[in-house]
Amino acid sequence: MPFGLPRVLLFALLWGSASFRAQDAPNTAEQLVKKAVEARGGEARIKALEAQRVTGTVSFGPGAQGSLLVELKRPGKLHMEVKIQDRTIIRVYDGRESAWLVNPFSENAGPAAMTGNELQNIKEESDFDGPLVDYQAKGNKIELLGKDELSGKAVLKLKLSTKSGEVRTYYFDAATFLLTKWEGVRKSGDQEIPVESFFSDYREVNGLKFPFEVDTDSPGSDRVQKLTLEKIELNPQIDDAHFAKPAAPPASTPAATPAPGEENPESH
Repeated sequence: MPFGLPRVLLFALLWGSASFRAQDAPNTAEQLVKKAVEARGGEARIKALEAQRVTGTVSFGPGAQGSLLVELKRPGKLHMEVKIQDRTIIRVYDGRESAWLVNPFSENAGPAAMTGNELQNIKEESDFDGPLVDYQAKGNKIELLGKDELSGKAVLKLKLSTKSGEVRTYYFDAATFLLTKWEGVRKSGDQEIPVESFFSDYREVNGLKFPFEVDTDSPGSDRVQKLTLEKIELNPQIDDAHFAKPAAPPASTPAATPAPGEENPESH
């Protein structure tokens, strides 16, 4: 699955907006993080979330569109489904040490245990507070990269180095502190794939701001991914069984064309 769903989506769900005055411009990375968290809705509201459900649509290009479901629950549980061509790709993490992939487009439909980079990725994805909330306790490091311009608007750039060694760059609108772009490198097996995402159509849900549209590509390739969210539910009731090992998909005839994940070797 390209670009690592729901990672790109989850990065997109973590930021909000706020009014801006020139004298409020952050001068340090710590100040920018504080502004971004406040803009999202504040640390108290963020940490009050016990669960989250996201539904919408996803497109990987012509002939590869489908529905999206992502469920998150503390502490660190994740369940994701992408339904394409009447087949459902499922990724699950139990919040401890076990994660599974069901991919009916592959020869081994699963459920297959995730290991290596894929296991590390889904562990990070399951943190719906985001990598900047309590970043020091999580072993992450930040650096303010200064001002830049994106699509004719001033932005503030922040570099994040995660505990696992991943490096990302965030672009925040200098007038609202909304996240407008994210870029980094995704590891899949022996590959390192550059990825960039653009966030738009911000809406407020129970005092928190979320982008309802996320466009992602991989510079230098034809990989594309578009997420369009339809609904975000905060603190819904989610059965813990959703985060257990999923059942194997029903047997079916192999697809005539590769699944999106095979053309774009990513799991997020």
